[in-house]
Amino acid sequence: MADKKESLNLKNLSFSDSVSYYFDKAAPFTGAPQGLLDQIKTCNSIYKMNFPVKYGNEVRVIEAYRVQHSHHRMPTKGGIRYSLQVDQDEVMALAALMTYKCALVDVPFGGAKGGIKISPRQTPPDILENITRRYTTELVKKNFIGPGIDVPAPDYGTGEREMAWILDTYVTLRPGEIDGYGCVTGKPIALNGIHGRTEATGRGVVYALNEVCSYKDDMKDLGLETGLEGKRVIVQGLGNVGYHTARIISQYGAKVIAIAEADGAVYDENGIDVDDLYKYRQEKKSVKGYGKGKVIADSASALELPCDILIPAALEKQITDKNAARIKAKIIAEAANGPVTPAAEQILLKKGVMIIPDIYINAGGVTVSYFEWLKNLSHVRFGRMQKRWEEKHQTDFIKLVEDLTGKTVAKSRIDSLIHGADEIDLVNSGLEDTMIEAYRDIREFKKRRKSEIDIRTAAFAVAINKIKNSYYAMGIFP
Repeated sequence: MADKKESLNLKNLSFSDSVSYYFDKAAPFTGAPQGLLDQIKTCNSIYKMNFPVKYGNEVRVIEAYRVQHSHHRMPTKGGIRYSLQVDQDEVMALAALMTYKCALVDVPFGGAKGGIKISPRQTPPDILENITRRYTTELVKKNFIGPGIDVPAPDYGTGEREMAWILDTYVTLRPGEIDGYGCVTGKPIALNGIHGRTEATGRGVVYALNEVCSYKDDMKDLGLETGLEGKRVIVQGLGNVGYHTARIISQYGAKVIAIAEADGAVYDENGIDVDDLYKYRQEKKSVKGYGKGKVIADSASALELPCDILIPAALEKQITDKNAARIKAKIIAEAANGPVTPAAEQILLKKGVMIIPDIYINAGGVTVSYFEWLKNLSHVRFGRMQKRWEEKHQTDFIKLVEDLTGKTVAKSRIDSLIHGADEIDLVNSGLEDTMIEAYRDIREFKKRRKSEIDIRTAAFAVAINKIKNSYYAMGIFP
């Protein structure tokens, strides 16, 4: 009876309650006192705003939010999403996930999140700009934005354009602030953005999966070989995260056999040409009518097809207690935030499915946002100081080898060897190292507990411990 009651409760959890459930599940493994756990878990600041915006000949009141979950590290950091589903519970949940995500991958921010309750697709660009600028103005008025206070970034429904509007509004209202460009990340390159930010979350997912699949014993337990090559992959969502994940994982030799969108899914056991489907989707605004592979009208059913890796990269609550039993994937990688509900997770874990949690696997975006913020504060592009020196040093070394051996190195080989690191090389290298080290922390923690905990619980425990250590270092808790 108790198990049934717990199961029923899990089915009814809100998004923020789900995050709290995962936190509470991990807390006993951290050794932190209850008062500190309560502080870590609680949202520090919640700002709900309503402001008027003119729509043609009428005025509409816009509902918007900014939540700063944790001030244990400053500034706080988190994206802004534009969606009709935005509400306070969702933004609080996403802000909390950002806190644990940043801690887990050693990015020195507290978690935050923002949201505006609008449909970006149904809102004219000029009105969207007015809403964005007014939202930014409200944040400035309440001191909820700034390079040392709170740094937004893109999320669902937003991108470089919206971040450019936020930047322009901020520096207009705060003229002369030398680090003003660090008030927001995910900016266009021309406005001091950083190379690699657009595909960062998707690339981070692939780096993470490549590390996850490198452990022979773990893969053997799932009946899989090591590495990504040859693995059958299903991706839900062909937005920024889903597209880049599918594209990059294909480069690692994995076979993307299905891609699901809101209006349908495309399935091809021989593998989908991701770029071709993406181009078709951009032109037609739909996957319907795509002539290469089978189009499935019920996109949700595509998640239930047999595969090795399922990557939900859309919105939260996509795998629930209603469809979890039919999921046939051996690994689920949560590229979206909260795509697997707690009730679904219980079902999947009992089936032996490996779930790679969102607070780890989709941390690539905030990691590269951190690099962009550092770039803005240092006022210099990565690679600018050392690139030419590295190339000259390597050239001199190759010449020495040629002189000593009497042999000539082919020019194509020389060009490859002497290439100094560009910004994108350094960004991708830093991102890969971050994803590898974070997973090793999680896996090592889980290994010490043997079969006692799952990967998500281990990830939350590692994150909580890192935040706990920050509070201890401050001397706030004994």
